[in-house]
Amino acid sequence: MTRVWKWNRPVTVREVLEDLQQERSIAYTTVMTVLDNLHQKGWVRREAEGRAYRYEAVSTRAAYSAALMNEAWSQSDNPAAALIAFFGMMNEEQRRTLRDAIRIAQGPETPAPGPGSETDTDER
Repeated sequence: MTRVWKWNRPVTVREVLEDLQQERSIAYTTVMTVLDNLHQKGWVRREAEGRAYRYEAVSTRAAYSAALMNEAWSQSDNPAAALIAFFGMMNEEQRRTLRDAIRIAQGPETPAPGPGSETDTDER
Protein backbone atom coordinates (compact mmCIF):
# COMPACT_ATOMS: atom_id res chain seq x y z
CA MET A 1 0.00 0.00 0.00
CA THR A 2 2.86 2.36 0.72
CA ARG A 3 3.90 2.31 -2.94
CA VAL A 4 0.33 2.84 -4.18
CA TRP A 5 -0.17 5.77 -1.78
CA LYS A 6 3.24 7.19 -2.72
CA TRP A 7 2.21 7.85 -6.32
CA ASN A 8 -1.34 8.92 -5.52
CA ARG A 9 -2.46 7.70 -8.94
CA PRO A 10 -3.31 4.37 -10.57
CA VAL A 11 -0.17 2.21 -10.86
CA THR A 12 0.73 -0.99 -12.66
CA VAL A 13 2.40 -4.06 -11.19
CA ARG A 14 5.45 -3.23 -13.32
CA GLU A 15 5.75 0.28 -11.81
CA VAL A 16 5.54 -1.06 -8.26
CA LEU A 17 8.00 -3.82 -9.12
CA GLU A 18 10.56 -1.41 -10.57
CA ASP A 19 10.24 0.86 -7.54
CA LEU A 20 10.69 -2.03 -5.09
CA GLN A 21 13.63 -3.46 -7.05
CA GLN A 22 15.60 -0.30 -6.29
CA GLU A 23 15.74 -1.53 -2.69
CA ARG A 24 15.62 -5.33 -2.96
CA SER A 25 15.20 -8.25 -5.29
CA ILE A 26 11.55 -9.19 -5.74
CA ALA A 27 9.61 -11.19 -8.32
CA TYR A 28 6.91 -9.77 -10.61
CA THR A 29 4.53 -12.53 -9.49
CA THR A 30 5.00 -11.56 -5.83
CA VAL A 31 4.00 -7.96 -6.50
CA MET A 32 1.10 -9.11 -8.68
CA THR A 33 -0.15 -11.46 -5.92
CA VAL A 34 0.07 -8.79 -3.24
CA LEU A 35 -1.82 -6.24 -5.36
CA ASP A 36 -4.44 -8.87 -6.21
CA ASN A 37 -4.84 -9.66 -2.49
CA LEU A 38 -5.21 -5.94 -1.71
CA HIS A 39 -7.89 -5.76 -4.40
CA GLN A 40 -9.77 -8.74 -2.96
CA LYS A 41 -9.65 -7.14 0.51
CA GLY A 42 -11.08 -3.91 -0.91
CA TRP A 43 -8.04 -1.73 -0.24
CA VAL A 44 -7.42 -0.99 -3.93
CA ARG A 45 -9.61 -0.84 -7.01
CA ARG A 46 -8.31 -1.91 -10.36
CA GLU A 47 -9.07 -1.14 -13.95
CA ALA A 48 -7.98 -3.17 -16.94
CA GLU A 49 -5.44 -1.58 -19.26
CA GLY A 50 -4.66 -3.93 -22.11
CA ARG A 51 -3.52 -7.22 -20.58
CA ALA A 52 -2.61 -5.60 -17.26
CA TYR A 53 -4.39 -3.73 -14.48
CA ARG A 54 -3.90 -0.31 -12.98
CA TYR A 55 -4.37 -0.31 -9.20
CA GLU A 56 -5.55 2.69 -7.18
CA ALA A 57 -5.98 3.10 -3.42
CA VAL A 58 -9.59 3.17 -2.26
CA SER A 59 -8.78 5.60 0.57
CA THR A 60 -5.93 7.84 1.60
CA ARG A 61 -3.20 6.76 3.95
CA ALA A 62 -4.51 9.25 6.52
CA ALA A 63 -8.03 7.82 6.32
CA TYR A 64 -6.65 4.30 6.68
CA SER A 65 -4.60 5.30 9.73
CA ALA A 66 -7.62 7.01 11.28
CA ALA A 67 -9.74 3.89 10.74
CA LEU A 68 -7.09 1.73 12.42
CA MET A 69 -6.92 4.07 15.41
CA ASN A 70 -10.70 4.22 15.67
CA GLU A 71 -10.99 0.44 15.50
CA ALA A 72 -8.37 -0.07 18.20
CA TRP A 73 -9.93 2.58 20.43
CA SER A 74 -13.48 1.27 20.02
CA GLN A 75 -12.39 -2.25 20.98
CA SER A 76 -11.02 -1.09 24.33
CA ASP A 77 -13.01 -1.90 27.45
CA ASN A 78 -11.83 1.45 28.85
CA PRO A 79 -11.53 4.01 26.02
CA ALA A 80 -10.41 6.83 28.34
CA ALA A 81 -7.56 4.73 29.73
CA ALA A 82 -6.58 3.69 26.21
CA LEU A 83 -6.39 7.34 25.12
CA ILE A 84 -4.36 8.30 28.19
CA ALA A 85 -1.91 5.48 27.50
CA PHE A 86 -1.71 6.47 23.83
CA PHE A 87 -1.08 10.14 24.68
CA GLY A 88 1.60 9.02 27.12
CA MET A 89 3.46 7.33 24.26
CA MET A 90 3.55 10.54 22.22
CA ASN A 91 6.54 12.82 22.00
CA GLU A 92 6.13 16.60 22.30
CA GLU A 93 5.90 17.14 18.52
CA GLN A 94 3.13 14.55 18.27
CA ARG A 95 1.26 16.23 21.14
CA ARG A 96 1.50 19.59 19.35
CA THR A 97 0.15 17.96 16.20
CA LEU A 98 -2.70 16.47 18.21
CA ARG A 99 -3.57 19.85 19.77
CA ASP A 100 -3.55 21.45 16.31
CA ALA A 101 -5.77 18.68 14.93
CA ILE A 102 -8.26 19.09 17.78
CA ARG A 103 -8.41 22.86 17.15
CA ILE A 104 -9.06 22.24 13.45
CA ALA A 105 -11.70 19.58 14.15
CA GLN A 106 -13.52 21.85 16.61
CA GLY A 107 -13.62 24.72 14.15
CA PRO A 108 -13.16 28.40 14.85
CA GLU A 109 -14.20 29.60 18.25
CA THR A 110 -16.74 32.40 18.35
CA PRO A 111 -15.29 35.29 20.35
CA ALA A 112 -17.42 36.62 23.17
CA PRO A 113 -19.14 39.87 22.19
CA GLY A 114 -17.45 42.92 23.59
CA PRO A 115 -18.75 46.36 24.52
CA GLY A 116 -20.04 48.24 21.51
CA SER A 117 -20.68 45.12 19.47
CA GLU A 118 -23.96 44.50 17.67
CA THR A 119 -25.04 42.08 20.37
CA ASP A 120 -24.41 44.59 23.14
CA THR A 121 -27.78 45.08 24.89
CA ASP A 122 -26.85 48.57 26.06
CA GLU A 123 -28.98 50.95 23.99
CA ARG A 124 -27.51 54.31 23.16
